[in-house]
Amino acid sequence: MVKAKILVVEDQRIVAKDIAKRLESLGYSVVATVSSGEEAIEKVAETTPDLVLMDIRLKGEMDGIEAAEKIRDDFDIPVIYLTAYADENTLQRAKITEPFGYIVKPFDEKDLHTAIEIALRRRLAEAAIRVALKKEKELSELKSRFWSMVAHEFRVPMTTILSSAQLLEHHQHELPEEKRRELLFLIQKAIRSMNQLLDDVLDLNKVEVGSLEFNPEPLDLEEFCQRIVEEIQFNASSKHRIIFNKHNGCTNACLDRKLLWHILSNLLVNAIKYSPQGGHVYLELACPDNQAIFKVQDKGIGIPPMAQEHLFEPFRRAENVGNIPGTGLGLTMVKKCLDLHNGKIDVQSTVGVGTTVTVTLPLNKGVSVNSS
Repeated sequence: MVKAKILVVEDQRIVAKDIAKRLESLGYSVVATVSSGEEAIEKVAETTPDLVLMDIRLKGEMDGIEAAEKIRDDFDIPVIYLTAYADENTLQRAKITEPFGYIVKPFDEKDLHTAIEIALRRRLAEAAIRVALKKEKELSELKSRFWSMVAHEFRVPMTTILSSAQLLEHHQHELPEEKRRELLFLIQKAIRSMNQLLDDVLDLNKVEVGSLEFNPEPLDLEEFCQRIVEEIQFNASSKHRIIFNKHNGCTNACLDRKLLWHILSNLLVNAIKYSPQGGHVYLELACPDNQAIFKVQDKGIGIPPMAQEHLFEPFRRAENVGNIPGTGLGLTMVKKCLDLHNGKIDVQSTVGVGTTVTVTLPLNKGVSVNSS
């Protein structure tokens, strides 16, 4: 069992030694005994104790109350006052610093033990509450971003579907065949966009509830990547071209086909999407040291430094994406799939220059694969 660490701040040396001895007999670890408020602050920064026992009248310019206030504000470490002074003025000053206890000398060892245990448990309880409040705030923000994203991403294709359907309903006989085909294509494209959004959200939910499984199987990575490139290229505009560069030795791997498809397709689609002017997108595959290294590179708009800090958080998008459609779920899903593979991802990006994403996965050649 880890002993709680306590700093004793007492300007009477004999009293300080006595308190330290009592604390150690009670099973606590005394990190130091100091005699001034200035020393107390230095020792707190140096040792990070779990609790400070603080006398109020101390040597030096700073008394115990001033030191306690500084320790509370800068380090959030609880303080129990252990003092001979209990006048009304001192009590009022001490209350402002929100102490975890106030014991008047001479004290009973049992009272000291009880006060310390209550203070330590209160600190743990408050820490747990802070964590819970932080998680609640994060969840609230996540829900807000989710509904904002859903409203935007559904509104756009629904508007397209509605306007196209109304044109076909009221003007189908006036519209040339080519225009009717174009409107039908827009409707189909909007429906596919909405369906993709639903798939992304459902896939992310599978990860969150732990139902997305890792099922490795033998893969020829060179052939696998070639098929992904062909599919993404088929759906891309004519102004984008995906170039696949491979190195020998990547035919024998054991990875999850579905998760790897999520990873590479998301990265390639992002590279195309955020290169609105067109150009080349590169996929490079190498397999050194029993690892598969995939590198996706584009010369698109790049990711601002501030946005790079939140790359894998759901429903977050960089401020420079403009009107480029997206949910902010792609890289979140990539990261979740990588975690199931025990893989790593590195993103290097410069605004206006482009982005390079490097994914590293263990080849898992030794993993046994069920015949089923």
